[in-house]
Amino acid sequence: MKYQAYARHNFHSIPSYGRLSQSQIHTIKIISEILPFKTNNYVVNELIDWDNYQEDPMFILNFPQKSMLKPAQFNALSEMVENKTSKTELAKYVNELRLSLNPHPAGQLEHNVPTLQGEKLTGIQHKYRETMLFFPTQGQTCHAYCTFCFRWPQFTGLNEMKFAMKQPNLVVSFLKDNPSITDILFTGGDPMVMKASVFEKYINAILDADLPQLKTIRIGTKSLSFWPYRYLTDPDSEQLLHIFRRITDRGIHLAFMAHVNHYRELETDAVQEATTKILGTGAQIRTQSPLLKHINDDPQVWSTMWQKQVEMGMIPYYMFVARDTGAQTYFGVTIEQAHHIFNKAYQQVSGICRTVRGPSMSAGPGKVRIAGMTEVKGEKVFVLEFLQGRDPEWVGKPFFAAYDPKAQWLDDLIPAFGESEFFFEKEYNKLLKIDKLPGPTLKTENKQYA
Repeated sequence: MKYQAYARHNFHSIPSYGRLSQSQIHTIKIISEILPFKTNNYVVNELIDWDNYQEDPMFILNFPQKSMLKPAQFNALSEMVENKTSKTELAKYVNELRLSLNPHPAGQLEHNVPTLQGEKLTGIQHKYRETMLFFPTQGQTCHAYCTFCFRWPQFTGLNEMKFAMKQPNLVVSFLKDNPSITDILFTGGDPMVMKASVFEKYINAILDADLPQLKTIRIGTKSLSFWPYRYLTDPDSEQLLHIFRRITDRGIHLAFMAHVNHYRELETDAVQEATTKILGTGAQIRTQSPLLKHINDDPQVWSTMWQKQVEMGMIPYYMFVARDTGAQTYFGVTIEQAHHIFNKAYQQVSGICRTVRGPSMSAGPGKVRIAGMTEVKGEKVFVLEFLQGRDPEWVGKPFFAAYDPKAQWLDDLIPAFGESEFFFEKEYNKLLKIDKLPGPTLKTENKQYA
């Protein structure tokens, strides 16, 4: 199959365009002024159930919905578009609205971007000791955009908020200067939109550097779900698979981090064939997804998805809580609901599927798992623990938050038992000051976007 992308500029060319009402078409146009829209012929023709598209999770996953903005925001933007407001005035309002949607949650821009010899590396994030994220310039788009994406600023006009870099020598230099880094994660966007020849230049630089501490190369990608033909019929698909083999032949673990949000994404012949091809290179496929209202907020969806992934040779890895950015008000569930859905799904699968961890919040201090709910001395509490932390000493330590049925994120919680702060807060705020990076503390992180 030949790749065919559709975005706002060629929206009318989508094959199933005629099934949408004028109101729905208007909604997509308005929302995509703020949150990016892009789809392709595979998603449209093979994933979406057009007989029931308004309730179809694949449609909602890819096509903007009216409730992804607050009514006042939608109406104001709609009025400006309909009245043909000047481009300058429209762009000003659009940017203001984007900034109100917390474009870089968890201090990504303020606290995760490192420096090398005084130069800020805007294409690298280094939050956890062992793991470095790399954003290759050529990989900062996707085959299709997910409506929940927490990296939506990468695809908008907010250029000062984009992560991107194309100097492999800086990547290698940073790795050499940080021997504690064992894992490099290629991310985006989607690094698998790159031509194989471009991806190979980055891989060659890393392999040629012969870095003894480097144990794992990860690739964060939605391509397996949204364009499996990347590994089957694209002109350079065999070259790409050959690069995968070169990595594993060097004794470096290749972790293909597949973003899969619903079991429906695993049902086509193309995705099953592509999975076999990737696994045949010696790579492992690990799967992850946020928990999303309207998409997968059902234990049966998750248990079915995990079981299917294991049958296909994949490793269920993470269930995330929807990040506090973009359309989180549309997709977010409460911490209590997340815990319930995860537990119910976990109970329905065998031990071989229970490699999955979650539900996890990727917050400023680290990845915080909702480990449970219980009652201690008459007080109902959430039990939490760090799966990953800015300070590795925090990992695995249980802590308690007062029960709040409305809480959706770590910053909504307060310590249990009348404590004034969580055990990590003093050290966390100290770390931010040591880094000399301006930005919010845990308690103010979201308030600046209110």
